Amino acid sequence: MQEKKINRRNAIKWSLATGLFAATAPPKLWAKDFKKPVPGSEGLTSYLKDGQVQLRLNNMPLSAYRANPSLKYPYFYPLNGLASGTSLTTESSLPYPHHRGLWLGCQPLNGGDYWADNGPESGQVRSEKLELGQKTENSTEFFNNCTWVRKDAPSPWADERKFTVTILDKRVWVIDAEIKLTASEDIEIKKAKHSFFALRAAADISPAYGGVLMNSEGGVGAEETLGKEAKWCGYHGKRSGRNVVEGIAIMTHPDNPWKSTWLTRDYGHLSPSPFYFLDEPWRLSKGKSINVKYRVALHIGTPKKADLDGVYEQWIESTAGKAKIL
Repeated sequence: MQEKKINRRNAIKWSLATGLFAATAPPKLWAKDFKKPVPGSEGLTSYLKDGQVQLRLNNMPLSAYRANPSLKYPYFYPLNGLASGTSLTTESSLPYPHHRGLWLGCQPLNGGDYWADNGPESGQVRSEKLELGQKTENSTEFFNNCTWVRKDAPSPWADERKFTVTILDKRVWVIDAEIKLTASEDIEIKKAKHSFFALRAAADISPAYGGVLMNSEGGVGAEETLGKEAKWCGYHGKRSGRNVVEGIAIMTHPDNPWKSTWLTRDYGHLSPSPFYFLDEPWRLSKGKSINVKYRVALHIGTPKKADLDGVYEQWIESTAGKAKIL
């Protein structure tokens, strides 16, 4: 009996001693230090965790795709410029603070609101599956499947997304989006200003704060770009507190099933909106699918200096004759 007490007392002492050592041990005993960049951190890297894909360039933040199932919809933020290291989009700014960087949404859609910041009950683009794909030193891809849901109502459609992020050169990086939407019920959209693939630019590159809104046809400002067809449209300007010009533009593909007619605003919002300028209702029958493609180009300098027309043409050539991947 005495021996058991002694053993028990020694066990307690040992437990306390090891706990004290763990609390006071130098950090180097717990995690290895690195005095040089970690192998594998060079170039473009990706990290999937908790419903988000974090993107880094040479171990510096580049972007993040936020697709936690609790969100109203998945979105990209930040989208950093290569020179400034700061985002060319905003996650929440006035007016309309529900605009989230770069996203896909629609309102109205079969009675639901998959756009405004009014909670998921009125409509939610819910992420169901997020996974990484192939990668190289200068590119990485990932996939996201989403269901468009609304409380006490049927789902209008589901989507499958493929995003390919590529560093084209020292001045331009791009996100190529390929999206397949499949109707779960008959869909009819008479008119929807709030649609479809959209971005909200950072204030310092928006015209209201001294930036420039421009399209591929030479139109400048909302007055010359709103309701106009164009291959691409975007914002650029001198970054706040930095002596560098950067910009961001969305490009639309000629294979998309609608005209590339743009909704633009001088405060910093634009979308190649397919449903705002309709001559007649747009319909998609239950079980039918559509495929859409967009390129988002983030660049140093003006669109001319960054050769956005060349970036557009390279994209079109790279997709010519390719089979649909979704």
